[in-house]
Amino acid sequence: MKYPEFLRKLKRGPQVILPKDFGMIAAFTCVGHESVCVDAGSGSGWLACMLGNICKKAVSYEWREDFAEIARKNAERAGLKNVEVKVKDVFAGIDEQDVDLVVLDLADAEKAVAHAYAALKKGGSLVGYLPHAEQVQKFVAACKESGFKEEEIFTIENMVREMLVRERGFRPDTKGLWHTGYLTFAKK
Repeated sequence: MKYPEFLRKLKRGPQVILPKDFGMIAAFTCVGHESVCVDAGSGSGWLACMLGNICKKAVSYEWREDFAEIARKNAERAGLKNVEVKVKDVFAGIDEQDVDLVVLDLADAEKAVAHAYAALKKGGSLVGYLPHAEQVQKFVAACKESGFKEEEIFTIENMVREMLVRERGFRPDTKGLWHTGYLTFAKK
Protein backbone atom coordinates (compact mmCIF):
# COMPACT_ATOMS: atom_id res chain seq x y z
CA MET A 1 0.00 0.00 0.00
CA LYS A 2 1.35 3.40 -0.94
CA TYR A 3 1.33 6.20 1.62
CA PRO A 4 0.60 9.80 0.69
CA GLU A 5 3.73 11.82 -0.13
CA PHE A 6 3.36 13.77 3.10
CA LEU A 7 3.88 10.58 5.15
CA ARG A 8 6.71 9.24 3.01
CA LYS A 9 8.93 12.00 4.45
CA LEU A 10 8.44 10.65 7.97
CA LYS A 11 10.49 7.98 9.72
CA ARG A 12 9.01 5.02 11.55
CA GLY A 13 10.23 4.03 14.95
CA PRO A 14 7.51 2.79 17.27
CA GLN A 15 4.01 1.90 16.10
CA VAL A 16 2.11 4.47 14.03
CA ILE A 17 -1.52 5.26 13.30
CA LEU A 18 -1.98 4.70 9.58
CA PRO A 19 -3.94 6.87 7.12
CA LYS A 20 -6.89 4.46 7.07
CA ASP A 21 -7.48 4.97 10.79
CA PHE A 22 -6.62 8.67 10.72
CA GLY A 23 -9.27 9.13 8.03
CA MET A 24 -11.91 7.65 10.32
CA ILE A 25 -10.72 9.80 13.23
CA ALA A 26 -10.93 12.98 11.14
CA ALA A 27 -14.28 12.02 9.61
CA PHE A 28 -16.09 11.06 12.81
CA THR A 29 -14.71 13.92 14.94
CA CYS A 30 -14.97 16.65 12.28
CA VAL A 31 -11.66 18.27 13.24
CA GLY A 32 -10.44 20.96 10.89
CA HIS A 33 -8.41 24.11 10.46
CA GLU A 34 -9.62 25.74 13.73
CA SER A 35 -9.26 22.60 15.88
CA VAL A 36 -6.83 22.08 18.74
CA CYS A 37 -6.01 18.43 19.31
CA VAL A 38 -4.15 16.34 21.87
CA ASP A 39 -2.53 13.03 20.98
CA ALA A 40 -1.26 10.86 23.83
CA GLY A 41 1.20 8.11 23.03
CA SER A 42 3.21 9.91 20.33
CA GLY A 43 5.14 6.89 19.16
CA SER A 44 6.69 8.04 15.88
CA GLY A 45 4.46 11.12 15.76
CA TRP A 46 2.54 10.21 12.62
CA LEU A 47 -0.85 11.02 14.14
CA ALA A 48 0.41 14.34 15.53
CA CYS A 49 1.75 15.21 12.07
CA MET A 50 -1.47 14.22 10.30
CA LEU A 51 -3.48 16.28 12.82
CA GLY A 52 -1.06 19.20 12.48
CA ASN A 53 -1.46 19.05 8.72
CA ILE A 54 -5.21 19.76 8.93
CA CYS A 55 -5.67 21.44 12.33
CA LYS A 56 -4.69 24.66 14.02
CA LYS A 57 -2.55 22.91 16.65
CA ALA A 58 -1.61 19.39 17.71
CA VAL A 59 -0.01 18.64 21.06
CA SER A 60 1.43 15.18 21.52
CA TYR A 61 2.26 13.57 24.88
CA GLU A 62 4.99 10.94 25.11
CA TRP A 63 6.65 9.74 28.31
CA ARG A 64 9.68 8.26 26.53
CA GLU A 65 12.26 10.84 25.46
CA ASP A 66 13.57 8.64 22.61
CA PHE A 67 10.11 8.32 21.07
CA ALA A 68 9.42 12.04 21.62
CA GLU A 69 12.60 12.88 19.70
CA ILE A 70 11.47 10.76 16.73
CA ALA A 71 8.09 12.53 16.79
CA ARG A 72 9.73 15.98 16.98
CA LYS A 73 12.01 15.22 14.05
CA ASN A 74 9.07 13.93 12.02
CA ALA A 75 7.17 17.17 12.65
CA GLU A 76 10.27 19.06 11.42
CA ARG A 77 10.55 16.82 8.33
CA ALA A 78 6.91 17.59 7.56
CA GLY A 79 7.53 21.32 7.99
CA LEU A 80 4.92 21.62 10.74
CA LYS A 81 5.39 24.44 13.24
CA ASN A 82 2.01 23.82 14.90
CA VAL A 83 2.95 20.41 16.36
CA GLU A 84 4.27 20.35 19.92
CA VAL A 85 5.67 17.17 21.46
CA LYS A 86 5.77 17.07 25.25
CA VAL A 87 7.73 14.60 27.31
CA LYS A 88 5.04 14.02 29.88
CA ASP A 89 3.03 11.14 31.27
CA VAL A 90 -0.59 11.70 30.22
CA PHE A 91 -1.70 9.67 33.26
CA ALA A 92 -0.56 12.66 35.34
CA GLY A 93 -2.97 14.95 33.45
CA ILE A 94 -3.43 17.01 30.30
CA ASP A 95 -2.32 20.65 30.45
CA GLU A 96 -4.46 21.90 27.54
CA GLN A 97 -8.07 22.97 28.11
CA ASP A 98 -11.08 23.37 25.81
CA VAL A 99 -9.60 21.15 23.11
CA ASP A 100 -11.59 19.71 20.25
CA LEU A 101 -10.07 16.22 20.22
CA VAL A 102 -8.07 13.92 22.46
CA VAL A 103 -6.72 10.65 21.01
CA LEU A 104 -5.39 8.07 23.45
CA ASP A 105 -3.08 5.56 21.75
CA LEU A 106 -1.32 3.82 24.61
CA ALA A 107 -1.56 0.86 26.95
CA ASP A 108 -4.05 1.32 29.80
CA ALA A 109 -5.71 4.19 27.90
CA GLU A 110 -8.78 3.87 30.11
CA LYS A 111 -6.72 5.34 32.98
CA ALA A 112 -6.42 8.66 31.08
CA VAL A 113 -10.09 8.99 30.09
CA ALA A 114 -10.99 11.27 33.03
CA HIS A 115 -8.08 13.60 32.13
CA ALA A 116 -9.29 13.66 28.53
CA TYR A 117 -12.82 14.52 29.66
CA ALA A 118 -11.48 17.44 31.72
CA ALA A 119 -9.40 18.74 28.78
CA LEU A 120 -12.17 18.60 26.17
CA LYS A 121 -14.57 21.42 25.45
CA LYS A 122 -18.30 20.66 25.43
CA GLY A 123 -19.00 18.75 22.23
CA GLY A 124 -15.33 17.69 21.92
CA SER A 125 -14.38 14.14 21.00
CA LEU A 126 -12.29 11.44 22.59
CA VAL A 127 -10.88 8.58 20.52
CA GLY A 128 -9.24 5.47 21.89
CA TYR A 129 -6.98 3.55 19.52
CA LEU A 130 -7.13 0.10 21.05
CA PRO A 131 -5.60 -3.10 19.63
CA HIS A 132 -7.55 -5.59 21.78
CA ALA A 133 -11.27 -6.10 22.47
CA GLU A 134 -10.64 -6.30 26.21
CA GLN A 135 -9.11 -2.81 26.06
CA VAL A 136 -12.24 -1.55 24.30
CA GLN A 137 -14.44 -2.86 27.11
CA LYS A 138 -12.35 -1.12 29.78
CA PHE A 139 -12.18 2.08 27.73
CA VAL A 140 -15.95 2.24 27.17
CA ALA A 141 -16.58 1.63 30.88
CA ALA A 142 -14.18 4.49 31.74
CA CYS A 143 -15.95 6.77 29.25
CA LYS A 144 -19.31 6.10 30.89
CA GLU A 145 -17.86 6.63 34.38
CA SER A 146 -16.23 9.91 33.34
CA GLY A 147 -19.46 11.44 32.04
CA PHE A 148 -19.29 10.97 28.29
CA LYS A 149 -22.74 10.71 26.68
CA GLU A 150 -23.54 6.98 26.57
CA GLU A 151 -25.48 7.33 23.31
CA GLU A 152 -22.42 9.00 21.74
CA ILE A 153 -19.96 6.15 22.48
CA PHE A 154 -19.28 3.70 19.66
CA THR A 155 -16.51 1.47 18.34
CA ILE A 156 -15.50 0.64 14.78
CA GLU A 157 -12.88 -1.46 13.06
CA ASN A 158 -11.59 -0.27 9.71
CA MET A 159 -10.12 -2.66 7.14
CA VAL A 160 -8.69 -1.74 3.75
CA ARG A 161 -7.60 -3.84 0.82
CA GLU A 162 -6.27 -2.78 -2.50
CA MET A 163 -7.69 -3.90 -5.81
CA LEU A 164 -5.74 -5.50 -8.63
CA VAL A 165 -6.62 -3.74 -11.84
CA ARG A 166 -5.22 -5.66 -14.79
CA GLU A 167 -6.11 -6.13 -18.41
CA ARG A 168 -7.13 -9.73 -17.80
CA GLY A 169 -9.38 -8.90 -14.87
CA PHE A 170 -10.18 -6.77 -11.86
CA ARG A 171 -10.34 -8.33 -8.40
CA PRO A 172 -9.42 -7.73 -4.74
CA ASP A 173 -5.75 -8.20 -3.95
CA THR A 174 -4.97 -11.16 -1.71
CA LYS A 175 -3.08 -8.82 0.63
CA GLY A 176 -4.71 -6.20 2.75
CA LEU A 177 -4.35 -3.98 5.74
CA TRP A 178 -6.71 -5.70 8.10
CA HIS A 179 -6.85 -5.19 11.86
CA THR A 180 -4.65 -2.41 13.18
CA GLY A 181 -6.80 -1.35 16.11
CA TYR A 182 -10.32 -0.65 17.24
CA LEU A 183 -11.37 3.00 17.24
CA THR A 184 -13.67 3.93 20.12
CA PHE A 185 -15.29 7.36 19.90
CA ALA A 186 -16.92 9.32 22.72
CA LYS A 187 -18.37 12.82 22.76
CA LYS A 188 -18.48 15.20 25.73
